[in-house]
Formats: sequence, structure tokens, C-alpha cells
Amino acid sequence: MLEWLKTNAAKARETLTTEVAKFKNRSFMDATASACAMIAAADGEVSSAEKMKMAGFIKNSPELKVFDLSDVIKSFNDAVGKFEFDYQIGQAEALKVINKIKGNDGASRLLVRVACAIGASDGNFDDKEKAACRLICLELGLNPADFEL
Repeated sequence: MLEWLKTNAAKARETLTTEVAKFKNRSFMDATASACAMIAAADGEVSSAEKMKMAGFIKNSPELKVFDLSDVIKSFNDAVGKFEFDYQIGQAEALKVINKIKGNDGASRLLVRVACAIGASDGNFDDKEKAACRLICLELGLNPADFEL
């Protein structure tokens, strides 16, 4: 997945932007913000640096620019707050929000692709980030192997 993203970054970004625009709704936005929080918390702790990195990614991401930035940041911060309170509670709550798009195959697959892109955004899609993406797949009833996870 990482190699594919590197080789096809511009095309992938354009495709993701177009696809996200199709699913511009509150459930998809909240699920995306929760997925971002899961990736940021993948190591068990969301550091200030990770918050800044994710906020910067959200602000500058062509994939998420179809949403109102303040709404995305608020949703992301709400999800992160749950992880900071208790990792397992945060994860359970994030998966509950993500589950709201289950059954919408297009939105579900897009969410996993966005989560993978977020995980790879720093050039290091590590095992913990991949594990978080696998959990997202399983929550959505998708096969992680379809995303090279």
C-alpha cells in the first residue's frame, strides 16, 4: 500500500478527493475523524506532536477539504479526548462511530483508504498504524487483505 501511495500519490490524492466528495455527510466526517484519532493513538498515547501532525494533515488534506475544517477538528479532538481518558474507551467509541457507515461499501472502503493514507503520511506506515487500520476493516466488515494490511 505504501509503495502504491508513493508511486501514485498525485493520482491517489485526486481520486480520494473526488470519492470523499461523494460521501460528504456528518457520519462519514465523524468516522474519518475517529479513524484519524485511532491512527494517532495507535501507540497507546496521543502526544501533542501527534495532535499537531493530525490537525495539520486534516487542514491541508485534499481528501478532507470538502468538510468544514472546524467541524473536522472538533470531531477529531472529541475522539482524541476519549483516547486520552482511557485508550480502550477511546478505541471502543471510535469504532462505534466508524461502524455508523458500515453497510455502505463505497464509504467504508474509502474510509480505510483514507486511514491508510493518514498512516503513511509521515512516510512510515508502522505496524501499530496497520493494526489500527485492520481493526477499522474488521469493524466495517471488510477484508484487511484487500488493502494489503
